[in-house]
Amino acid sequence: MPELFSDLIFIFQRLNWLGVIDILLVTLIFYGLLYLLRDTQAMVLLRGVIVLFVLTALLTSLVNLPAFSFLVSTALPALLFSIPVIFAPEIRRALERIGRAGTFLPSRPRTSAAEMAQTIQAIVAAAARLSARQHGALIIMQRMDNLDEYVRTGVRMDSKVTPELLLQVFYPNTPLHDGAVIIDTRLLAGACVLPLSASGILTHSPDRQMGLRHRAALGISEVSDAIAVVVSEESGAISIAHSGRMIRRLDAERLENILIAFYGSDLKTPSKNVFKRFFPYLFPRKEE
Repeated sequence: MPELFSDLIFIFQRLNWLGVIDILLVTLIFYGLLYLLRDTQAMVLLRGVIVLFVLTALLTSLVNLPAFSFLVSTALPALLFSIPVIFAPEIRRALERIGRAGTFLPSRPRTSAAEMAQTIQAIVAAAARLSARQHGALIIMQRMDNLDEYVRTGVRMDSKVTPELLLQVFYPNTPLHDGAVIIDTRLLAGACVLPLSASGILTHSPDRQMGLRHRAALGISEVSDAIAVVVSEESGAISIAHSGRMIRRLDAERLENILIAFYGSDLKTPSKNVFKRFFPYLFPRKEE
């Protein structure tokens, strides 16, 4: 114990402001990696790798095992080379998030407030009616990230967004109901195929009524800044996904408030309370 204290004192004596910055940078890198891996299958794999590494280090340091030590030292370089292959989806997702975070200029013209307000009203009205009828639906609202690669997987429509059109698209057993619609003030395409989420959010959920639509909603929100509105076919529950997170069991009013929060700068004067502006569903309206 005295040796440990003396070592710590020696380290702190040699520590300067550059060393503090160096430690903080390494800490931020590890924090960012763990944050990106949260709620994914890769986190389980990472735990297994850490446990295996700790056990191996203890065995090789406490017990003299020449053959085992030779095997570990030989296999370790191969394991390091396999990390990019094992964690390829997570690495790609992290680079995509960094690329989106580095985009400061809009990649497409901003729409008018009137058009966006009409689009939101149409989506909210359609979601409420689809929920009452328990018709499954998946509505993707394109933002800054271009979704043309997913639009090409579906049927081009280029139509005005109305509740009646969305109800018709998602009517059971119609040609376009099995897939997603992508909207950018106009309904660009229907029956679009989206990437499925690889995260463990739905796996850990006690509610087993979330199927491929919810996985696709999370998937598109993980690879883009799009907003996904989902209506469950089994329960009629309305959910919204963004940035790999999902808010469930929404009513029409809360759905409208959340969508307005995302497009608030286009629809009205920004609120002085930034937290309230982006999370209006945490602040219920006062009865007048």
